[in-house]
Amino acid sequence: MDIAEPWGLLAGEEALAAVAAGRAVPLAGGALAFSLVRLAGAVIPATDLPPALRERMSAAPPPFAGLPGDRPLIMGILNVTPDSFSDGGLHDAPQSAIAAARAMLAEGADLIDIGGESTRPGAAPVTPEQELARVLPVVRALAGEAVLSIDTRHALVMAECLAAGAHIINDVSALRHDPQAVGVVARAQAPVIIMHMPGDDPRTMQSLAHYEDVALEVAGFLAGRIAALEAAGIPRARIMLDPGIGFGKTAAHNLELTRRLPVLAGLGCRVLYAASRKTFIGRIAGVETPADRMPGSLAVALAALERGATMLRVHDVAETRQAVALWQAMTEARKP
Repeated sequence: MDIAEPWGLLAGEEALAAVAAGRAVPLAGGALAFSLVRLAGAVIPATDLPPALRERMSAAPPPFAGLPGDRPLIMGILNVTPDSFSDGGLHDAPQSAIAAARAMLAEGADLIDIGGESTRPGAAPVTPEQELARVLPVVRALAGEAVLSIDTRHALVMAECLAAGAHIINDVSALRHDPQAVGVVARAQAPVIIMHMPGDDPRTMQSLAHYEDVALEVAGFLAGRIAALEAAGIPRARIMLDPGIGFGKTAAHNLELTRRLPVLAGLGCRVLYAASRKTFIGRIAGVETPADRMPGSLAVALAALERGATMLRVHDVAETRQAVALWQAMTEARKP
């Protein structure tokens, strides 16, 4: 599949004027427009796109999981693990995790992403039973209070958590790690977030960080996974895309993916951006402690929103909510 990548991005009055003059096309219903497209190795005017592809790239994707579709969404991170890179061990007791989730909801999180297995580079795997013992008490306690996402690669954990009241599956392996995962998601008619990662093992992914063109290769991988999931009975409207910042990628790859995030616009799905406190931020900013990387996390999060991301996965909910509110105030009056 040839990936159509928006070029010639415009914002503000320039975007409005170019769209009105028929010289540019809105990008995914957001604040940007694009005047050119790179497609099959050639650069063409955006207005010359085939009608179906043009419509997919210009229209806002359908709302995801019943959540609001007219503003950026904030996903609060809740790791109930002893070894996550930033907050491992902080919330591995159920009552602590439940209290942390409620605090993030009070700060403005739209949903909570609960993870019981660390997927940081080099992380040791846990059994599905161990993972389930960590997350299930938290899911049961919060079911009915919030939209809950389960960050897992294991079909058993998916099935049990969905039955207990979770709403969304968030799989860093894009439903490749467990052969039963696709069937669980399809039968439950659950929304799913699929992420790009080279291979399907966090222990080895950084050794596979080799790309000719990281943005096109990530987009091509996700396009292939969308096609596979649609064939298995999971419609595109129930799929959200995550480019996998920090998963099998160097700092340069992460920056390039963020700059070229509009490359995902032609796939017709909403986009999750998950860079909160990650290593590349600390490396670039010179900040060793993950908890001190909030300013850098906000910088790349707002850059991602400007380029078409519709959900941010974050540790620092209150600070992100404030930054997003200001970003919205600056952009809402200049959508093409």
